[in-house]
Amino acid sequence: MSSATTLDIDDLKQAVCLEVDRLTPALLHASHEIHAHPELNFEEHFAHDLLTELLDRAGLSPTRHAYGVETAFEARIGERGHDVAVLCEYDALPAIGHACGHNIIATAGLGAGLAAATVAERAGGRLRIVGTPAEEGGGGKIAMARNGAFAGLDAAMMVHPADADLIRMDAIALQSLDVQFHGRAAHAAAAPHEGRNALDAAVLGYMNVAALRQHILPTERVHGIFTKGGDKANIVPAETEMNWIVRSPTIASLQPLKQRVMDCLDGSASACGCTLSTNWKDVTYADMIDNAPMVAAYVANASQLGRVVTDPRALGRQVVGSTDMGNVSYLVPSIHPMIQVAPAGVAIHTIEFATWAASADGDRAVIDGAKAMAMTVIDLWRQSGLMESVRAAFDQRPSGVEVL
Repeated sequence: MSSATTLDIDDLKQAVCLEVDRLTPALLHASHEIHAHPELNFEEHFAHDLLTELLDRAGLSPTRHAYGVETAFEARIGERGHDVAVLCEYDALPAIGHACGHNIIATAGLGAGLAAATVAERAGGRLRIVGTPAEEGGGGKIAMARNGAFAGLDAAMMVHPADADLIRMDAIALQSLDVQFHGRAAHAAAAPHEGRNALDAAVLGYMNVAALRQHILPTERVHGIFTKGGDKANIVPAETEMNWIVRSPTIASLQPLKQRVMDCLDGSASACGCTLSTNWKDVTYADMIDNAPMVAAYVANASQLGRVVTDPRALGRQVVGSTDMGNVSYLVPSIHPMIQVAPAGVAIHTIEFATWAASADGDRAVIDGAKAMAMTVIDLWRQSGLMESVRAAFDQRPSGVEVL
């Protein structure tokens, strides 16, 4: 691709920003509609249909139910040049709805894609607008990647809501574990000695992991809940269930921590005369590798919108979590910046954050996020030497890591 003049790039960026302005009523309507209709992992039929209808109206003919995932979609634009993907998420959380602000991710991504699509031919670039469901533990991007969703891409991006504008989230590796303790039922008053208490085994398992926590790295996390505790107080519980999430800085360091958690649970089952069944979820979230040259382009573009995007380490307050975008970042040069939606100190995955996700500040994040990403797509298509730098940085990622 030939070098582009600064004027050419500036003209293209102005064009995509004006297009986002034109799309603003539709984007904000979609954001509020998705927020008002929260849907869980792989159940996002309302959001899927709403977003693909908007793509249809723009003449982009999206592929629905893409890559073997019922609520995924994809639209492709362009025939030549660098192939860049803008990703949309739109699943919600149980009980607290869009407390992670995926309605903003979905519509900022859609806006960026729709705007960039209008100049793709002129800019000499290719574009994919990809709907990726089930980020909240379902591993939708991993399922899609297994079916070739990210093959051949040159770059991928999304923005995630937060309480600050940050270059990155500390997205660490994660795997989820379902546990069943099997004991023996008995009358809790008449013959307790005949029982084997599966609830005691589960409680001891929880306490064992609690003791483990003080001896793991400060960057590691283990947290769990009881999903079944028994049937009636006068029956010794014969079956109990738990769900655990184990996190570590990288997908490689996750493995030994998983074994330490298993040792805790095995020991509690043995102490109570019970047996244990475990099922590790077949998707492991990888740590996020943020591509520095792409991040720099995004930061520069966001600054034109009045957003100062900061390194969280400079603030001394990091946003720690996990995302299946981490797996994508091992496959394709990627970024996952955070865009401010709520006041500082309002954490994601709270009822308060869900309220901010449908606020005026949330709406501004939709529009600014769409513009910043669309302008970054332009840079990747047209800025001389940028894609070479992106590829060089990507080549420095850890090798031999299995992320699918």
